[in-house]
Amino acid sequence: METGRQILLEAEGIRKYFPVRAGLLLRTVGYIKAVDDVDIRILEGETLALVGESGSGKTTLGRILIGLLHPTQGVVKYRGKTLVDRYSIKLNRSTRLKLQMIFQNPDSSLNPRMTVKETLSEAIQAKFDNLGREQLDDKLIELIESVELTPDHLTRYPHQLSGGEKQRVSIARALACQPELIVADEPVSALDVSIRASIINLLIKLQQHYNLTYLFITHSLDLVWHLSDRVAVMYLGKIVELAPTEELFQNPLHPYTEMLLSSLPLLGLDTGRQRVKPLGEPPSALNPPSGCAFHPRCPYAFYRCNTEVPQLVEVKKHHWVSCHLRT
Repeated sequence: METGRQILLEAEGIRKYFPVRAGLLLRTVGYIKAVDDVDIRILEGETLALVGESGSGKTTLGRILIGLLHPTQGVVKYRGKTLVDRYSIKLNRSTRLKLQMIFQNPDSSLNPRMTVKETLSEAIQAKFDNLGREQLDDKLIELIESVELTPDHLTRYPHQLSGGEKQRVSIARALACQPELIVADEPVSALDVSIRASIINLLIKLQQHYNLTYLFITHSLDLVWHLSDRVAVMYLGKIVELAPTEELFQNPLHPYTEMLLSSLPLLGLDTGRQRVKPLGEPPSALNPPSGCAFHPRCPYAFYRCNTEVPQLVEVKKHHWVSCHLRT
């Protein structure tokens, strides 16, 4: 763990299994293991990137961490106090406001019948009680300008905004509650490529100004390189590697991480590594492989990988990996 920073939020043994029902009586015939025994810590003021292929469980984990989903098993702690467990979500009003989420698709996260002013006013009034009209208007203008929009945008409806403008409004809504942690779930994947850089630069600027902590969920490692302090790599519901960003890009230890990096341009990092090509297709979370979940696709797999689940262990300072080749 990085020194000099306090643990803001931590999760221990998080599992989330979704039942699969079939037949006339809708009996449970199996479980989709969306998140399967995850431990993770988010440090105050950092950007932790959570990466992996679609279906790896990233969004489910993010929602559990801020209390939008119950885990099947495990505990989430915020500043040392239990926030979520399998029985309840212990979120009072104050804590709820400190944990916010920016959703992937602003079209579905913004109410089409509310103007930008109404949307942001609702969020501001959740944080500040009994604001006068002038005070509310001042906060609205400050908020809309902080995301590089103009006060003219306050009178518009979502359908009158571009994709980038909608996502800026979503960011402003999250900021209105003065949060400490923001879970950004693929915040630029629904946007044009030309807009993505400006949104990423805005997030960096806001983090520095408001001392925010980010959990940045994405499958785009090129964004991770520019934005994050640490990277957690997730595969089929498990974290398989966790390291500082530069260390992970320069020295990936898990074959799955090597595969992800092999799918990208070198980003100026001429490491001389051989590109790793995976075998076959990702398995189903309904029926994951025995042993290491990646072993059917791993070019380095050996007998131990088929039967024994590898544990996430620290093999170098701040560099954790779950692989029998490295432990």
